[in-house]
Amino acid sequence: MGMPLWRIAMTVPGRAADALSAALEPYVSALTAMEDSPGGSWSIEGLSEGEPERGPVLMALALAAATVGTPPPDTVIEPLPDVDWLTLNRQSFPPIREGRVWVRGSHVTEPRPAGAVELIVDAARAFGSGSHATTALCLRALQDEIRRHRPARVLDLGCGSGILAMAVAKLVRASRTVAVDLDPVSAATAAENTRLNGTATRIRTGVSRGWDSALVRSSAPYELVMANILAAPLCAMAPRLARGLVPGGRAILSGLMNGQEARVVAAHRAQGLRLVRRYRRDGWSALVVARG
Repeated sequence: MGMPLWRIAMTVPGRAADALSAALEPYVSALTAMEDSPGGSWSIEGLSEGEPERGPVLMALALAAATVGTPPPDTVIEPLPDVDWLTLNRQSFPPIREGRVWVRGSHVTEPRPAGAVELIVDAARAFGSGSHATTALCLRALQDEIRRHRPARVLDLGCGSGILAMAVAKLVRASRTVAVDLDPVSAATAAENTRLNGTATRIRTGVSRGWDSALVRSSAPYELVMANILAAPLCAMAPRLARGLVPGGRAILSGLMNGQEARVVAAHRAQGLRLVRRYRRDGWSALVVARG
C-alpha cells in the first residue's frame, strides 16, 4: 500500500476556477475541476498522497481568490477512507470508447466493439482509469498523431495506470515506449497492466521525477512524448522536453484547464516548440507541440 490519500475540495465561482486550480496544483498529485452548471459554480478537488500542510494550502487559495476578487473558498481537507480501491474502481468506471480505443476493467465481460483496440485497465490506487477528460483528449490526440506519423520511440511521462503507453503499443506494433511516473504505486500498476494487455515487451516502466531517471534519459531522444500531468510541471519541464525530442518530434501535453493554455504554450514557445493543435473537453485541454 502507498501513502494514505487526502482530499482537498471546494466550490468556487466560475471566474475563480482557473486561479484556484493553479494555486492548488503544487499541493496535490491529481486535480479535477468540473462545472456544476453552465455559467455557474465549479467544483475543484485534488488528491494528495499523505496529509497536506493545511496552513500553506489555505494561504495559497486565499491569495489566489484575492487576485480575482472573490472571498477565500470554504475548503474541505480530509483523509479518504482506507478502501479496496480495485473494487471501487470496478464499480465506478464502465467501459469507455475514444476513437478506435476501448478501455474496460478486467471485470467487464461484454465483447469488444468491432474494429476497436481493447485495453484492460484496473487503475486501483494509480491515477488513470481512462474516464477523465484529459485522458480521453490524449487518446484522441494520439490517434490523430499516429495517422500522421507512426512513432518508433515514445515517452509516456506521468503514465498513471499506463493507458496511453499501452494504446501506443497496440496501435503502433513497431513502437518502443518508456512509461514512467513519480509515484511508485502508479509505476507498479502500469507494469502490471502492460503484462495483462500483452504489451510488456514493448513498454519499459519505471519510477522517475520528470526527466530525471536514467531510463528516461538513456532512451532519448523521442519521436513522441505524452505528458498528462499538470500545468505547472509541464511549464517547468519545457526545456527538458525540447532537448528530448528529435527534430520534428511532437508532444501531447495535458492535465491543464482551458484558461491555462496560454501559460503552457508560452513556456514551450520560449524553448522553440510551436503549437500544432489543441483539443478541449469539459473545461480541460490537450495541446500538441512540435520541435522545429
